[in-house]
Amino acid sequence: MPLSQLVARAGAEGLAYVEALANSPVQILAAAAAAVGIGLVVAGAFVRTMVPLRWLAAGSNAALIVYGALHPSPVTLAIAAALLPINVIRAIEMTRLTRRVRNAQADADLAGLWLKPYMKSRRVKAGTVLFHKGDFADRLFFLVDGHLELADIGKRLDPGRIFGEIALFSPSRMRTRTALCVTDCTVLEIDESTVMQLYYQNPAFGFHLIELLAGRMSADVERMAQTDLAVSAAAAKTTSATTP
Repeated sequence: MPLSQLVARAGAEGLAYVEALANSPVQILAAAAAAVGIGLVVAGAFVRTMVPLRWLAAGSNAALIVYGALHPSPVTLAIAAALLPINVIRAIEMTRLTRRVRNAQADADLAGLWLKPYMKSRRVKAGTVLFHKGDFADRLFFLVDGHLELADIGKRLDPGRIFGEIALFSPSRMRTRTALCVTDCTVLEIDESTVMQLYYQNPAFGFHLIELLAGRMSADVERMAQTDLAVSAAAAKTTSATTP
């Protein structure tokens, strides 16, 4: 069939469809629902995050259900009806997860409180080395009372502090410091497998660990920079003293 005849035929069919719509309010509603459904699908193509994408998909499914029921179009109705609950459930799940993550960011400082039920208590006497630098790391610690010191750098840890996290997540799994009990201490400890389960299951714990790791690394970088400055200053002083 020549192209001109195809165009004429398509125009005639389009005109007939428009006339049928004009004579049927039901078909006008069906066409409007189809237009809304297609519009939501197009809008979803420009969305960058999953939550609004799921809600747009659910809205499109609802509009196409109306179209499939009124037109009628059994295939469109069946497909849209099957997809609607899936998109609604996924959208609700993602919305809840987003809310949990936001709450976790706000409550990260309280991570040690709900972590306690998963940990075993241990009383350690003053002068005891909890772990040495170079030891294999297989657990995380929480200081309940007493004072600990990272003997290598002379830094004291106060109660309420989670420690031992860097070695647990490092590739070598080796302790980077020596932890010495300055006074009698009560320490809670948790094994590696439980730490990993909590990390994956609870965003608050994950955020708290990331915060601890970032803070410890920043402190180490700052300490190294201060050491380099001190060494440079000492070298400059020595050079100036020996220069005639």
